[in-house]
Amino acid sequence: MSGEVLSRPVWSMLNGPQSELAMSEGKVARIDPRYGPFAAAQDTSAEAQIDLSNLVQKSMGPVWLVEPEEWPAPAGTQTVRTAPLLQMVASVDADVFDADANIAALDEQDAAEMAELALATEPGPWGDLTHRYGQFYGIRDGGRLAAMAGERMRPGPGLAEVSGVCTWPEYRGRGMARRLISHVMNQQRGRGDAPFLHSYAHNDGAIALYQSLGFRPARKMVVTVLTAAERQ
Repeated sequence: MSGEVLSRPVWSMLNGPQSELAMSEGKVARIDPRYGPFAAAQDTSAEAQIDLSNLVQKSMGPVWLVEPEEWPAPAGTQTVRTAPLLQMVASVDADVFDADANIAALDEQDAAEMAELALATEPGPWGDLTHRYGQFYGIRDGGRLAAMAGERMRPGPGLAEVSGVCTWPEYRGRGMARRLISHVMNQQRGRGDAPFLHSYAHNDGAIALYQSLGFRPARKMVVTVLTAAERQ
């Protein structure tokens, strides 16, 4: 079952554990745009593609689809970007990592700093409410938020995505990302969830880090970014 929901993580989350965030119309659903740009269609049928076209054309910005293959752009839309992803999954029953007293939970009062860090380092799309997807954690240096990581998609019971992993350039090389990912994984496993994540397929350094933390490749994915077609 986990493989089935993970093959279509956006559709699964918006029609499952995180349906409260979904804005659905016909055979398509998208997450509340304040959280991010992710959307999914039920399938590539003509009816679903029409619904997807309507959604994209009404959107204020790009719409992102995360699927096993590039999603065909429906009439009235255009593909502005595609990128190969690697989906990776870790075991739920692995040993937990040592607790890290220097990592703190982030909340609403940290939202502005979180957005500044995410928009500067681009770990993935970030919206006004992305920090509310799930619990995020951070490491501070002299009061400044130096690095963070948290959770995003929950496509099915027993699964939770590690996401939003980012560090200001001047703090890189100090192991902060490793510590934060380990901390998030501890929290997920503590409640019985298997951690998973998505990495850009060309990011060899990040993939090596994830593998050292127990993540294993699960499947190749593709992100397709759609916008309304330009009028001639």
